[in-house]
Amino acid sequence: MGFCKKTGKIMEFYDKVRKTKIPRILFYIGLTVELGVVIIDKSNYINPIEGQLFRLTFVIFALKLLLTEYSLKEWLIIAAVEFMALISYRVTGKNDIIRIVTFVAACKDIPLKQMIRYAFYVTLIGCTAIVFLSVTGIYGDMRLTADYGRGYDMLYQKGYEETRYTLGMGHPNALAAMCLMLMAMGIYVYSEKMKWYVYLFLMLLNVGLYGLTGSKTTILIITFLLLASFIMSLSKFCREKKFAYICGLLVFLVCVGFSADAAANAPKVRNAEYRVTFLSSLGSGANAHVEALMNIDYKLNGRIRSLTDTEDNYGSVESWKLFSAPEYMDYYFDMGWVKLFFRYGIIPALIYCAANVLLLWDFYKKRDAFGLVVFVVLTIYTVVEAHLISVYIGRNFMLMIMGSYFFTDRGSIGKTTLNLDKAV
Repeated sequence: MGFCKKTGKIMEFYDKVRKTKIPRILFYIGLTVELGVVIIDKSNYINPIEGQLFRLTFVIFALKLLLTEYSLKEWLIIAAVEFMALISYRVTGKNDIIRIVTFVAACKDIPLKQMIRYAFYVTLIGCTAIVFLSVTGIYGDMRLTADYGRGYDMLYQKGYEETRYTLGMGHPNALAAMCLMLMAMGIYVYSEKMKWYVYLFLMLLNVGLYGLTGSKTTILIITFLLLASFIMSLSKFCREKKFAYICGLLVFLVCVGFSADAAANAPKVRNAEYRVTFLSSLGSGANAHVEALMNIDYKLNGRIRSLTDTEDNYGSVESWKLFSAPEYMDYYFDMGWVKLFFRYGIIPALIYCAANVLLLWDFYKKRDAFGLVVFVVLTIYTVVEAHLISVYIGRNFMLMIMGSYFFTDRGSIGKTTLNLDKAV
């Protein structure tokens, strides 16, 4: 009887704590640390305690998870995915997937727009601080002269050097990526209030960003983000009809499919480019499919060819494993979807892709048009850049959207539509 009374008191105390603001405070502490780690990573400073901070945030999000009420079905899903993450940890020695799964589950009961708005402002303040320190000469270089892959000559294995602005973020692509993420978060949160002149102002900023960074990829992606968002704000048909969401699914399938195809044919592309460079009289010796990939690779500054930069062709399909390998975890290249399958393994990657499809379905049921736009934009961006596929949870705000949607009462999805008729 005494044991039962003690257990009852513990459960009563547990229920009281769960109903307080403590779980939400824990979540925002963890999110703040994760965002801070991202900001530090984007600066010139080398963070000596990054691993310890990741372990700290895992504990914080795990506590938030334990203080949150889930249904039996949700607990079973969490347990199953965490088990898969544990296998990944045992195979690779890295806890990335465990941290990500725990974070996504911990997003339950945190208002979505509030969460992303908070991430937006913390990231904006952090990036502004980095730029300020760089421009004033206090800390961080303003520009970087390097070979960015333009005019790549396979004979000499290099392109020409350029000077581009980094504004303290180490690399111009890092500056461009953070601007894209900030615009995407801002549009997702404030889309209902944005007027046409806001879109025009952001487009002018985009042009200025290109002048600083020379990033063709990012200016095109941001342009698409702004145009698609503006169209969504004007067109009720695009916001509510199934057609737009089907197009989003097709874009996702094409992007992942193209990435897998590029990884499968990367050695053939390299061989074809080698023949064209060194044995020009014989031609590429490749079929039409590989020829097309080779031409695309020229436009992508050799991203497909880079999947064959090692003796074992790290990144190409022949190097993919079910749960990756320890030596894969510190190898980097640009193609995001390829990196997902290479770095984390085929099984975790397929689960993540399935989660993206489920998220897209939820967008349709709730008519979350701007969620669709952001989803499509980042899907395309991840073909050529691996910004979202990393150890940094704070980089990928789509994880917050997944957590909010996946752990919401499924029956409630679809009952709310956006009122944007007066947005512009």
